[in-house]
Parts: sequence; structure tokens; C-alpha cells
Amino acid sequence: MSSLGELGELGQSLPRIRVAPPGPKSREAAARLAAVESPSVDARRESREIASGEGHGAIVYASGRGSNVVDVDGNVYVDLTAGFGALLLGHVPPGVARALGAQQDRLWLALGDVYGSDAKLALCELLAKLYPAPGARVMLGATGADAVTAALKSAVLTTGRPGVLAFEGGYHGLSYAPLAACGLRPSFREPFAGQLNEHVVFAPYPESAASLATSMRAVEAALATRGIGAVIVEPILGRGGCVVPPPAFLPELRAACDRHGAMLVCDEIWTGLGRSGQWLASIAQGVVPDLICLGKGLGAGLPISACIGSAGAMAAWGRHGGSTIHTATHFGAPLACAAALATFEALERGQLFVRAGDVGRRWLTQLRARLGDAVVDVRGSGLMVGIALDGGGARALAVARRLLARGWIVLTGGVQGDVLTLTPPLDIHVDLLDAFTEELARALTPSGSKALS
Repeated sequence: MSSLGELGELGQSLPRIRVAPPGPKSREAAARLAAVESPSVDARRESREIASGEGHGAIVYASGRGSNVVDVDGNVYVDLTAGFGALLLGHVPPGVARALGAQQDRLWLALGDVYGSDAKLALCELLAKLYPAPGARVMLGATGADAVTAALKSAVLTTGRPGVLAFEGGYHGLSYAPLAACGLRPSFREPFAGQLNEHVVFAPYPESAASLATSMRAVEAALATRGIGAVIVEPILGRGGCVVPPPAFLPELRAACDRHGAMLVCDEIWTGLGRSGQWLASIAQGVVPDLICLGKGLGAGLPISACIGSAGAMAAWGRHGGSTIHTATHFGAPLACAAALATFEALERGQLFVRAGDVGRRWLTQLRARLGDAVVDVRGSGLMVGIALDGGGARALAVARRLLARGWIVLTGGVQGDVLTLTPPLDIHVDLLDAFTEELARALTPSGSKALS
């Protein structure tokens, strides 16, 4: 393994800041973008500046390779977010690029659910094998929200019950079916409540063994009285702050669904395909969901998602003479399918899900030892890590901006926005993680804060 001093090649390079970010080219490009995109983006940026006391001007990406991003001013950053966790293989992975090159000369778009492509066939067969029971079926989409929508539709078709039980802190996407089940922030959901499923209830997500009983009492009460057809859960909260529930949670949830005839939907859009150190976090815990949602990393940066269901969970789609469907023009597009197939090949060849578990455990141990009482908590699984800070969301935003100034891209998450969420590529060099740990330790001290402001 290379030493830190040898990490100079773009892809596994340490930060190289030429001009304080955001540089002049980023500022100019960001201003042009703000003039034409949704005003919510600039309004959020302004509110964060007020809350944190830090500038939140945007950098603008120009290129990326592996674990690095280069902005339009030529600054090189280490990307510890990897496209909201979607870039499992980093930016522009060579194997996926080759697969796209081969596919682009053959076929870009088939005919959806009328006439599929050979790439769609190969991917659906591969995805069905992830389900640990025969007869599994697959519905492809373009986004994680599409996969969640397919799962919720499947559940109501099968059970006849419109009710959905979701969890506080959960995030399943912002299109209308998932939005109704969004427990992360009420402001995402409430302005549109009149157009959403009114049969959604929320239970607290258990953060510890002590809170599990409270959570399960709420689950049992809802299942007994609210006509629940689907229980949707993240095996580990992603955007909600990388919260790892107690080991008994998913098995107890599975048993409760079985007692009440509800379908268990596991949203593995963040946790799946190696991010949490396992192919699928739910299956690794000995739980077989009725429906599994995949997205984010499935296409290595291209938009593709999947809902995988048991034979029983999907059987209802074959009724009604096929007149009840869930499809869209670009679902299962050959280019995206080719990217997904190449992603699977790279993950398996490099055993990156195993590496994510090993490297993640090492990093979590290192972060806890190095940061100590300077943070509230360090938690996660695999390369899905949350660092909870005191001082609320304002301090987390300020720390994130100070890190950006030194060339480290991180995001904030959690219900209160007080968690640094880290989801780097699964093949990131461990020396980059070591370097970040030291940089974060400095950023959290008063003297380090001044140096980075």
C-alpha cells in the first residue's frame, strides 16, 4: 500500500488548494446557476450563512477521478460524500467507463416494459439473485424514490391496505409516494400534505437498546389499529445521521409485520451494495424483507434503481390482466443497466463490501480515539459514518465549511443537522482517511477553527 507521501496522483490525492474556495470562477458560475435554478437552493444557502456565521458560497465541480474532485478554479478536494453516497467506486471509475463506451455504440434506449434490452435482462437476473428466496421479481427505476414508490405500490396491491408505517428521521426521497413517509424534516412534507397519502404514521427510530421497547410499542399500536399495509425502514438511518439501531430491531420488526400481515420494505438505497460493509444490511442481520429498495450506488453515478420483491410480494402485479403497471420511459435504460452490471463486477472483483467493513471499523476506532470528548458521538457501519457534534446544526455547518476551505468535502445530516455524514468511495486510500481524522481534530479546536475560518 502506498505511503501518504506517494499519494499524489489524481484519484487518491491529498487536497491541493490553489485559491481560497469558492474561488472567482466558482463564484461566477454559481451566481449564473442561482439565476436560473430553483430559488430554494440559494435561499437555503443564505439561511445557512446566517445560522453558522460562515460563508456558504458554492464551489462548482469541473471534473472528478476516484476520491478526488477538481473545481473550476483548479482546486483539488478529497470527496468524503461521493455523490450523497452514490459513487461507491468513486468518480468516473474506469471499468464502468469502459462498459458505457461499449454500450453507447450498441443501444441507448429500448422500449421500456414493451421490448426490453439484453442489458436489462442481465441486470434483472443478477438483482433477483440478491434475494435469498426463489422466484424474486425486479422492477427497475431511475431514482431511489422510484424504487420506494414501486415498493409502496406493491404493498397496497398485495395487502389492500393503504396505511404506511415509517420512522422518524427516515428519508426515502421527495417524490410524492416517498415524501408522505419522510420523517427527516416536517418542512419537506408539510406544504404538500394535502396531496399526499393521509394514511402514514411515524414511530421513533431506536438509537439504542434502551429506546427499542418504546419504538416497538409504537409499531405494535400502529399495526393493530391503523390498517398498515407497508412498514418502510432504513436498516441504518442515512441522511438521518448514520444511526445504527440495536441488533434486535429488524428481527422484531419482521416478526411484528408477520403477526399483523404487513409487508416489510427495507430501504437499502444507502446501506446496500457494500456501503454498510455488507451486500445488504437487512439480509446480513438475518432478516428477509418482502421488498428491498436499491438505488444511489447501483449505477456508479448514473441514474438507476431497483425494487426487488419476493414472489408473493410481486404476484399482485400479474393480476388485472396487466392493466395495472408501474413504468416510465427511461426505466431500465440500456446505458444505466450496463453501468450497474459493471458496478457489480467491480464490487465483487475487489471484494469492496468486505473492504468497506474492514476499513470502516478501523476508521471508526481511530475517530473515536482521536476525537474523544470533542464530539458527542461517532457511529456508523462500513464506510457510512456519522460524527455528531455539540452546538447544533449551526456548528456542524461551520465545521463543514472550515473543512472545505482545507480541501475536504463533507455534508451535514441528522434530524437537527448536527451530524457530519461521511460516505467516501469504497476504495478510498486509508491514508486519506487518516489525514482527514487529523484535519477534523484540528478543525474542532478553537485554535483550529480560527486557522480555518
